[in-house]
Amino acid sequence: MRFRRALAAIALSTAVPGVAMAQDAASGARQVDIAYEITFAGLSGFRIDLTAKFNGSNYDIESRTFKEGVLRAVTMHYDGRNRAWGGFSPQGARPAAGSLSIVVGDKPRTWVAQYAGSTVQESHNPAYTPSPQNAISEEQRRGSLDPLSAALSVGMAGDAACDRTVQTNDGKRRIDVIIKKVGTEPAAKAGIPGAQGDVLICEIFTKRVAGEFDSAPKEAETERERPMRIWLARLDQSQMRYPAKLEAQTGFGTIRGRILSFRERPMTPDESQAMRK
Repeated sequence: MRFRRALAAIALSTAVPGVAMAQDAASGARQVDIAYEITFAGLSGFRIDLTAKFNGSNYDIESRTFKEGVLRAVTMHYDGRNRAWGGFSPQGARPAAGSLSIVVGDKPRTWVAQYAGSTVQESHNPAYTPSPQNAISEEQRRGSLDPLSAALSVGMAGDAACDRTVQTNDGKRRIDVIIKKVGTEPAAKAGIPGAQGDVLICEIFTKRVAGEFDSAPKEAETERERPMRIWLARLDQSQMRYPAKLEAQTGFGTIRGRILSFRERPMTPDESQAMRK
């Protein structure tokens, strides 16, 4: 698994925790804040901060991924922000829109996807016109979601989250994220502080569908033999399983992730009013 693809899969998996609050939306406006540390070959690498807000039947989730430590000092600048917002119905999440804003080096890119039934309306800044061989067709785009909205759909599956394929789209790449259960183990053995009961272990594979990629297509199939492994644990009194630990093998070393902090609290009246719809 290449480093960029591993990071994309990590961003997807660590977006899931906010869903737990959606299951208790009727009890009032709530917020959950989670911080993750991602190390690369044993060195400080990335930090992921996530804030999920739920007000009645509406949700608004934001995440930020940025480099820190040694990796920040010796590699190209990277800062990624994702947002997903929408509502809930008895049938599950109803995404309204999702966005991402990425800065790599000195090159920013912003993409917004708005959902209306089975259609997706996209906007790019700067303007983006792919070559014919890199274009994503309407059929390939149909049913796909931005990374955070895709993660929300995974979280809504609860204990069945690991046995599914998620269709993701970031404006330039359509990727299938294939999640498979491989087993369970006691929380103590997994080394996850605060975890309750057993821990679900899953593997995440990626498969290219269409779009613009940096490497030859043959490599994508090879990467499927080197999945990312993720541990999903219960950290509160709900039945929700939170991503608590992960590992990804890359050609440059092993990426590892863990939760740094987890906080759940009611939103204040002012925060509820300020929540973006």
